[in-house]
Amino acid sequence: MKKLAIYFIVLLIVPALFLTSCDRGDDLGEDTAVATPAFTLMTDFMVQNNRDIGNILTNTDNEKFVVGPPAAADLQTFLDTYYIMDLRSSSDFATTHIEGANNVAFSDILTTAATTSKPILMVCYTGQTACYATALLRLYGYPSTRSLKWGMSGWNASTAGPWNSKIGSNLADGHSNWSHQGAPATLVFDDPTISTTLTDGEAILKQRVKALVAAGFGSVTVSGSDVLNNPSQYFINNYFSEADYLGFGHINGAYRILPLTLGDNSYLGLNPDANAKIVTYCYTGQTSAVITACLRVLGYNAYTMTFGMNGIYNTNILDYKPMGRRFKS
Repeated sequence: MKKLAIYFIVLLIVPALFLTSCDRGDDLGEDTAVATPAFTLMTDFMVQNNRDIGNILTNTDNEKFVVGPPAAADLQTFLDTYYIMDLRSSSDFATTHIEGANNVAFSDILTTAATTSKPILMVCYTGQTACYATALLRLYGYPSTRSLKWGMSGWNASTAGPWNSKIGSNLADGHSNWSHQGAPATLVFDDPTISTTLTDGEAILKQRVKALVAAGFGSVTVSGSDVLNNPSQYFINNYFSEADYLGFGHINGAYRILPLTLGDNSYLGLNPDANAKIVTYCYTGQTSAVITACLRVLGYNAYTMTFGMNGIYNTNILDYKPMGRRFKS
C-alpha cells in the first residue's frame, strides 16, 4: 500500500511541475526562443560592414557613387582604370559607345562584376539607371563601383538627347502643389518586415540584391509630373539641403529626412507599410536612384522620381545639368 501511495503522488507531482515550467517560460520568456527578425540580421551586417546608406553614397575610400567625365588629357588613364558596363540597348551601344566599354544587360550586372578585378564604372543614358545599379553592386560587396555622372548625356553632346528631351519642363512654376514652407514633422515608424528563410545577415542582403537586379530599374521609377499633381498618393522624401528645400521650393508635403541612415535611426521616419509608395526626389534623379535601391533592399515600397527637380522645374536649377563635353566614343 505504501508503494502504491508513492506512485500516485509522483503521478500528481510530475504533470504539475511540467505545467508550472511551461507557464513560467511563457510569462518570463525563458523557455521560448525568439528569432531575430531578418531585417535586424541584415541591417546589423550592413552597419558593421560599411554598407549603411551613407557608405553606398560615399564609400570608405571617400569615393562618391558618381564620377564625372575626365579632362581630355586624362582620358586614357580614365579608360584604363575602369571596367565599363554600358547598360543601354544593344542598338544604341552599337551606334556609339565609350572606347573599351562592354554592353551588359541589367540582369547580368552581378555575374559580370564577378569577372573583373577592376573598379566598375556603370554607364547608361542619363545616369539614373547606372546609379541604381551602382548602389546594388556596392550593397552586394563591390564598394569601388561608380556611375558615370549624367551617363552618356554627360559624356558627349551628340548622345545628350535622352537628358535634354526630358528636362525642359517648368510644370512646378506656379503650381498649387509647389511650396516654400518648412518640412512637416517627421514621424517614427516600425522596421519593415522582410520575409526569408535565411538566418545570416549577409546572405539575406545578397538574396535581396539579386532579386532587385532580376527585377530591373523600370519598375521603381515614377514621373515628376505624377508626383507633383498627386502628392497625397505618395510618401515623399526630398533629398535637398535645407537651404534649397526652402529656397528652390519643394513638392507640397514632402519630408526632408536627411541624412538617411541606419546608424542614426533616421530611416524610422519612413513609412514601412506596403501600400505606402515612398518616392525620393533630388536634383537630377541620380542620388534618388541610389537611395531607392537602398530602401528597396531594406524592404520599403520605394520609388525614384526620374530627372529629379530638373524634370519639373528646370529653370529653377540650371546649375544641375551636364556639361556636354565632347570625348571620343
